[in-house]
Amino acid sequence: MSSEETRPASPAASPADSPAEGPFRHENTARDEAPQFVLPLVVRIEKAEPPSRTDALETAARAVLDILSDERSAGDGEWAQSMRDWQDARIRKVVRRARGAEWRKAGALPGITVTGDTAEVRVFPPVPLDGWPKELAKLQVSGTDLDDPEPPAAPDLAGPVLWLSPDVGMSAGKAMAQAGHGAQLAWWELSEADRKAWREAGFPLSVRTADPARWRKLTVSGLPVVRDAGFTEIAPGKTLVVEGGSRFCPLPRERRP
Repeated sequence: MSSEETRPASPAASPADSPAEGPFRHENTARDEAPQFVLPLVVRIEKAEPPSRTDALETAARAVLDILSDERSAGDGEWAQSMRDWQDARIRKVVRRARGAEWRKAGALPGITVTGDTAEVRVFPPVPLDGWPKELAKLQVSGTDLDDPEPPAAPDLAGPVLWLSPDVGMSAGKAMAQAGHGAQLAWWELSEADRKAWREAGFPLSVRTADPARWRKLTVSGLPVVRDAGFTEIAPGKTLVVEGGSRFCPLPRERRP
């Protein structure tokens, strides 16, 4: 499932800015005139053993962090130019599903496979919006509905929590894209030292759905907010808020009420 947003000129720009200036706004901007790229993610969904929903969301978020922090994405790295081009336009992420031979073919392409408790997600360097590799273009976007066999445990507050809106129903694929957006917002907020510590720990994080009372507080807290552009599946609006952890990804506490 796809998700399309925009962002400011600099990765260091603050997500606490006004919606008109923040990194995830949905009105037309000069960024729409730039060549458009998309970050592909593929989740492995075998018929006999599909991953749990929450693990798939968390694994997708870590996959985005892995490619953002990979040495191939920086400087003169082989993915650096496509990563810059992608971040200079709308921030698009598309989640597709694969199994069996399709998954093995996708795994032969350049990218990073991230494994959770039950989920496997492979993230690939950005590609032009109309220039997908054939091995990925033929994969299905639909059919990413997943369930949790039992309610997720309480989040580990040592790492950040990506809080989903309780008011917006999304397929697992759409929610995976939102989790990726939230992880990216958190990454932009951090110092190099905090990024290094988080990466060395394996990017611990949790994705949970907020209860209505918590959601109301989070959306006015000044913490990073993902606003979906509403191009696919859901109406435009706030979908996720990122709350920093006590040990990793310490977002500025002065932004909290």
